[in-house]
Amino acid sequence: MTVISAPYAYNEEDLYVDLEPTLGNPLYLKCEGFNFAGSIKLKAATEMVESAERSGVLTHGSILVESSSGNLGVALSMIAASKGYRFLCVTDSHCNLTTRLMMEAMGSDVHVLSDETGIGGLLGARLAFVRALCATDTRYVWLSQYTNADNWKAHYRRTAPAIARAFPEIDTLFVGVGTTGTLMGCARFFRAWSRPVHIVAVDSVGSAIFGRTPGRRMIPGLGMSITPPLLDEAYVDEALCVEEIDTVRTCRMLAERGFLFGGSTGTVVSGANRWLAHHGDRRTTAVAIAPDLGERYLDTIYQTNWAQGLYGDDVLAPDGKAALPGSVRAGRAGERHDRPTFPDSAHTALL
Repeated sequence: MTVISAPYAYNEEDLYVDLEPTLGNPLYLKCEGFNFAGSIKLKAATEMVESAERSGVLTHGSILVESSSGNLGVALSMIAASKGYRFLCVTDSHCNLTTRLMMEAMGSDVHVLSDETGIGGLLGARLAFVRALCATDTRYVWLSQYTNADNWKAHYRRTAPAIARAFPEIDTLFVGVGTTGTLMGCARFFRAWSRPVHIVAVDSVGSAIFGRTPGRRMIPGLGMSITPPLLDEAYVDEALCVEEIDTVRTCRMLAERGFLFGGSTGTVVSGANRWLAHHGDRRTTAVAIAPDLGERYLDTIYQTNWAQGLYGDDVLAPDGKAALPGSVRAGRAGERHDRPTFPDSAHTALL
């Protein structure tokens, strides 16, 4: 029996879904959404808050502020409510309504930005707003998930060791990328593991994380309009990009089988299944990390009019095989990349 007194004290660490009967390829999905924040972001949020408390940066009377597309904002809202802090989440118009309402229900303030005409688009606008706020009031404490090493340390200490315990023969790990905290924590851990583990980063088309030109992205969670400061490509063996239409198809295909996952999970599963179709076999031990669940996407990914309006009638693929085409490879198996460079000096200045 598990008994807790604080909501951030609970996180289901050892739940996996065997997706081979669904996909036809060997893949275990580590489910990270079964906690009171509903996503893997609870780990990073807890680590960053507790580190700030230990260092004395975060004290009674501080106001937490963070830029988030949604899930980290929910996690920080929960922690702030539990610990008695005020919290302001700076988000943008792509944040799901359900997510915003969840943060507000826990007492957080939510500031939504919609002007993406400046340098860095919506992310740049969010970061500029946070910086200006902190400059005007010393009570604000910005944890900065994009640059905070405690983001990746949370996964080095918890997520990766849990995978290693469950699958000591793991060959390949698929990790979705946003701030790259999960990726870098897991990649650093498995670099020193007792056997080689092929690390595959899964990104969204329209993301600039691996140096591509930023483009339209309508599904919050994965991807960024810049190369994240936390990323060290020397730890990444391969990177894949997934079209958002494939994310939607994959989510809806999984839902038809009773698994209601979020957009980030749909992206990771789509990319992993594409990779395994070309490189996997029955002896492969492959694990993918599922960052979120699907309730917050009921009015977007799982809403037919929304999906068809953005991606056309073809988004409603009639069967599972049609749900997983078209991931774009951005690397080769076994290839080590150089350390990352920012694609634009103006983007570097955002952080």
